[in-house]
Amino acid sequence: MLAYGAYMPSWKYSIRGLDPDRTAIASGRDLRISPKAAREICHYIKGMRLDKAKETLQEVVELKRSVPYFRHRKKVAHRRGVQGFDAGRFPKKAAGEVLKLLGQVEANAEFKGLYTDRLKIIHIAAHRGRVIRDYIPRAFGRSSPHFNHLTHVEVAVEEI
Repeated sequence: MLAYGAYMPSWKYSIRGLDPDRTAIASGRDLRISPKAAREICHYIKGMRLDKAKETLQEVVELKRSVPYFRHRKKVAHRRGVQGFDAGRFPKKAAGEVLKLLGQVEANAEFKGLYTDRLKIIHIAAHRGRVIRDYIPRAFGRSSPHFNHLTHVEVAVEEI
């Protein structure tokens, strides 16, 4: 029995109506990654096959491939050797966290009896989480805010 005030969280997904026999889901909550970088990574790998997406994110972590940035990219530099987009970055930390999440959804699919070599990402989304607020003391009695924005990422794969 849970004590008063203690409860178990129940997460909901932003996608509904999935066939439980052909799909698997996973989510990462309160990840310490940038919501902007997570959003751009999710936009980039949505629709890819799972093995291709994991390979792509591994190249991002190794700084061999850049992730295209489509929103808020006024001062984002152009990248050489890319096709279909101009501006991009190498969000190593966010790519590593999403790569872990793809490994988790692959394990969930394997546990359900799905073929992992035939999985396709049908839904992946990043949502802003809570903000951890802190302040850095400065000279003359002042302070500067130091906020840490957390991110929720959810992914659903389907066997094709």
